[in-house]
Amino acid sequence: MVLPVQVVSISSLKGGVGKTSVTLGLASAALAAGIPTLVIDLDPHADASTGLAVRPDGQQDIGRMVKAPRRADLAANVVPSGWLAAYQHDAGPSPVLDVAMGSAYTGIYDRPDLGRRDLRRLSTVLANADRGGVAPYQLVLIDCPPSLNGLTRMAWTASSRVLLVAEPGLFSVAGTQRTLRAIELFRKEFAPALTPAGIIANRVRSGSNEHAYRLQEMKTMFGDLLLSPTIPEQANWQQIQGAAHPIHQWPGESAKNASALFDKLLDEVVTQGATRSRMYRG
Repeated sequence: MVLPVQVVSISSLKGGVGKTSVTLGLASAALAAGIPTLVIDLDPHADASTGLAVRPDGQQDIGRMVKAPRRADLAANVVPSGWLAAYQHDAGPSPVLDVAMGSAYTGIYDRPDLGRRDLRRLSTVLANADRGGVAPYQLVLIDCPPSLNGLTRMAWTASSRVLLVAEPGLFSVAGTQRTLRAIELFRKEFAPALTPAGIIANRVRSGSNEHAYRLQEMKTMFGDLLLSPTIPEQANWQQIQGAAHPIHQWPGESAKNASALFDKLLDEVVTQGATRSRMYRG
């Protein structure tokens, strides 16, 4: 799959909806598809870095890089994901899945009062990554904290699109509606090219009448922005993340089915989402 460079923020205003799990699922799908990918862990909890089996060797975390963005050397400070070990036996070109590590240090920027200059810090770090004229990645996934403070707005400034994650529950659906309004306001004031990549319904319970009702509500409210397929609740997801393992390499029929869903969502996000973004801007 040949793609232009795309920078996608994975966001939610409500914590606990599985935003980082979706980031890891998409990263696993991109790795399996051979798409050179960078994951930027902008959440101060740094759960994505843990789930991607990052083992640093003196590299700077993303917080230190955005502190001095003009001097930041992204290429020298990304850490290859430990997931790559599962693919070393495969033939063909070596896969690329790098991580800009998260840390609690980024929390100093998670304030509501960042000015335009501060909002461009991450954009500057990314711009320095392709000084040679060749972009090293085709896909950049930014795992945002569950807030609308400085870090999320910094990520949105650096992104072309925002992927929203929601559970089919009352508060999560309401939070998604607020986030869409926030994106529109932010787009008008700071980032005219920014658009929603879509909404992923996560942790869906097939036997729940409440979830079925909320999913129908989401289809009515959000239309084509609600992506298909939805992601069902996965009993062994905590085990997979705890083992810091890509879901595409986890044994069992459940993981195989979930991997196929993330493959389809990756295509929705990076291929169909580009068309959706042009329509949104138009």
